[in-house]
Amino acid sequence: MKLKFNPEELPVHSVAGEDAVPESHLSSAWLKQRFAQPGVWTPETTDEHLLSTIRSFKPASVLMPLVLRDTGLTLLLTHRAAHLNDHAGQISFPGGRFEDSDRSAIETALRETEEEIGLHRRHVNVLGVLPDYKTGTGYQVTPVVSLVQPPFGLKTDPFEVASLFEVPLSFLMDGRHHQRRIIDLPDGKGQRTFYAMPYGEHFIWGATAGMLRNLFHFLRA
Repeated sequence: MKLKFNPEELPVHSVAGEDAVPESHLSSAWLKQRFAQPGVWTPETTDEHLLSTIRSFKPASVLMPLVLRDTGLTLLLTHRAAHLNDHAGQISFPGGRFEDSDRSAIETALRETEEEIGLHRRHVNVLGVLPDYKTGTGYQVTPVVSLVQPPFGLKTDPFEVASLFEVPLSFLMDGRHHQRRIIDLPDGKGQRTFYAMPYGEHFIWGATAGMLRNLFHFLRA
C-alpha cells in the first residue's frame, strides 16, 4: 500500500509507557523457556479501521530474527524497496505470502527469509510463533520468533529489500519507546491509531510495531 501521508510527520498522541522487559528476560536461555511454557497472556487488539472492508485475508508469515550479539540480542529488520505495491519503503520483518508448497507458517517464514535477505535456515533456531496479525493490506501474518547465531552471510534481493539494519531488543522491549500516533482517515471514516518506535533514522511503525507490541506483552506476561 503506497501511503498518501507521511507517518513521521504526525504528532505523538501518547506514549504507552509500560516498564521495560527486565534485562534478565532478554537472554536466549530465558526466551527458550518462555516459548516452551507460554502460559496465559492477552494479545493487544489493533485499532485498524481499514480491516472492516476486508472479508478474506491472505495467509503470510514473517521471521522475527533475534541475533545473538556479544552486546546483547538485536532484532534484524529490513527496509523495503520503494517501488513495491504493499508497504513500499517501510520497515518490516523478512517474510511474505504462504505458498501451496509450504508445509507450515514456519516454513513460509524460513523460505521467504532465505529469498529476501539470504539468511540460511541453518543459522535459525525457531522459538515459536505469536498470534496472527491482520493488516490493512489484506494479510493475516504469522510472526515466527527465532534466534540467529552469528556468523552468517546475508544477500538481499534488491527488488524486495533496500537495506538491512539491527536494533537492540532492549530498546524495542521498553514501553517508553512505544509511541501512539493518530491519522484521520479519508471520507469521514474516522481515525486510525498506530504504534511507532523511532530508532535513530529508522521509523518503525504500523504492522511491524504492532507485532513487536505483542512480543512485548508476551515477554512481560
